[in-house]
Amino acid sequence: MITINDAQVKLFEDFLNSHDFFYVIAHKEPDGDAVFSCLGISSILTKLGLRHQLLSAGPFKRNEIKEKENLFSNTMEFLSEPERKKTGLIILDCSEMSRLGDIDGDLENLDTFIIDHHKTAENTENSIIDPSSPATACLVQQLYEKIAGKPDKQTAQNLFFGLSTDTGYFRFLNSDSAEVFHSAARLVEAGADPRKTYDTITGGRPFATRRLLGVMLTRTELYYNDKLAVTWETMEDTKKYAQEGRDSDSLYSLLLACEGIEAVVFIRQDTEHTCTCGFRSRDRIDVSAIAARFGGGGHKNAAGLSTEGKIETLKPAILKEFAKVI
Repeated sequence: MITINDAQVKLFEDFLNSHDFFYVIAHKEPDGDAVFSCLGISSILTKLGLRHQLLSAGPFKRNEIKEKENLFSNTMEFLSEPERKKTGLIILDCSEMSRLGDIDGDLENLDTFIIDHHKTAENTENSIIDPSSPATACLVQQLYEKIAGKPDKQTAQNLFFGLSTDTGYFRFLNSDSAEVFHSAARLVEAGADPRKTYDTITGGRPFATRRLLGVMLTRTELYYNDKLAVTWETMEDTKKYAQEGRDSDSLYSLLLACEGIEAVVFIRQDTEHTCTCGFRSRDRIDVSAIAARFGGGGHKNAAGLSTEGKIETLKPAILKEFAKVI
């Protein structure tokens, strides 16, 4: 992880100083890193006495972030045209406007600052993007510490939660991650509770999600000398088993733990004409590059996308792309 330098901190401070109001938003279908990075930025703005609104298109499907849904709105606070000219948009955990989802209001043409850690993110004039960071929360923590000092207990808990979700509770970190653990230690010192965080991330799942997990494991297909595992969820599955509290992370973990499997593809039919896909891999395969070919993105070993199509037509197209790298 690259440490944020003084020039980057000043860039963000200058952005804050040049606006009177801020919208803070992350990608649609938010995960823990997206939600808690937004809350971390909200803490900075609150500490500085800056007015802001937390936005999210939702839906808050993940069990571990459900209780934070009421802090976000999908309707922008109305601002007059003179007020909009002094308003900044802070985008976290993604860099594309298209990934923000449907918000009631106009996000276009606002002065924007991006904080992201995805490999597929594109640097802009006002941005802090570090693909070597395991979570956007790590970048927000550095900004908080440099601008506002030691975080309070709630802010520390929020940032630790964001870090924990995107690192698989530190399972995805390598031997070059010493600075990440130093950052985590500072959050624990400030009051973050590791055990409570783990219990919140892993617990409270509806029993129906375990049945759905069994269905997806049963229908999993192996390709390319059993190196690629592919499974899917139909609209009927979603309706029957798990509209809330889904747990795709357990699916990826179980399949990647199997001998010989190097990558996992999960396809979910969201509507009659759209699908969401998740890709996971071991070290060798860059799934972000494959996701990018379908308009998605992410990290080398964890990526996803939303696209038009049906499972039966999308699956062969995805298999064709994986055939080039396996």
